[in-house]
Amino acid sequence: MIRIHIVIAIAATLLLVACDGRKEGTYQGYAEGEYVRVGPIDGGTIDAIPVKRGDKVAEGALLFQLDATAEIAAQAQASAQLAQTRSQYEDLLKGLRVPELEQIEASRSSAAATLKKTQFDFTRAEKLYADGNVSKSALDTARAARDAAAASVRELDAKLVTGKLSARPDQVAAAEAAVKAAQAALDQANWRLSRREGHTPQGGTVEDVFFRVGEFASATQPIVSVLPPQNIKIRFFVPEPELGRIHVGDTVALTCDGCPAGLTGHIRFISTQAEFTPPVIYSEQSQAKLVYMAEAWPDKSPEDFHPGQPVRVSDQTAE
Repeated sequence: MIRIHIVIAIAATLLLVACDGRKEGTYQGYAEGEYVRVGPIDGGTIDAIPVKRGDKVAEGALLFQLDATAEIAAQAQASAQLAQTRSQYEDLLKGLRVPELEQIEASRSSAAATLKKTQFDFTRAEKLYADGNVSKSALDTARAARDAAAASVRELDAKLVTGKLSARPDQVAAAEAAVKAAQAALDQANWRLSRREGHTPQGGTVEDVFFRVGEFASATQPIVSVLPPQNIKIRFFVPEPELGRIHVGDTVALTCDGCPAGLTGHIRFISTQAEFTPPVIYSEQSQAKLVYMAEAWPDKSPEDFHPGQPVRVSDQTAE
């Protein structure tokens, strides 16, 4: 539909160019829009299209959603995996739990009491042995009991020290790497989920919706077309003898039916290729005329113009 309007506008414009009575420095043209056509990166079934033709949308507004059942499940799985690996990593940093440490401390207290008793028994056995009241075997037994109790205390002291430390550095490093891998997997899942939505990169007016909910859209196939106001330009045609009157950067006056007075624009483009008047509007006056296409962009209020709308363009020297 947009193409039909533009073709009609071009034909009407070129016909007006060919007519006698046109003031020098005044050219016929029409408004044209550079549309932003938004489609999915990956194909899928359309779940929702929350906009319709004519809606005004802000930058970043949601235009459509595709079915995302698989992507949502993958995101949930990645999130759970990250929580698990993070918990394991934090557990390694903490060392033993408080109840486990308390149990070791209790065993150490018991071992210390045993050491104290066996040390007392050994000291007494030494005196008795010196007096000849006990045998060498009894003395050795008392010494062995004392040494065993001392070894037990040292072992439990070591357990307390290591129990308050975190895991070995290599274990901690491996757990940290697992957390980073899980985070990367979640980031990828979130990215894949975000690809199931289409957002407009610029604010503007919804010009067309090409699909309905429930239909399948292929990758990169446009679903919604948006026209940002700053993308509206005026395309006009200059007869070859007057081409020297206009230059890129020139200010031109823009007038159209129903538009406010005093609208201006700047020329941004002048074609280097001449065009003959299309055969469908040949006449004795226009059949040999060459025209050059040029484009001007409104300085303000571009929304006053509508694609396909005839616009008269006048240069600063128009008589």
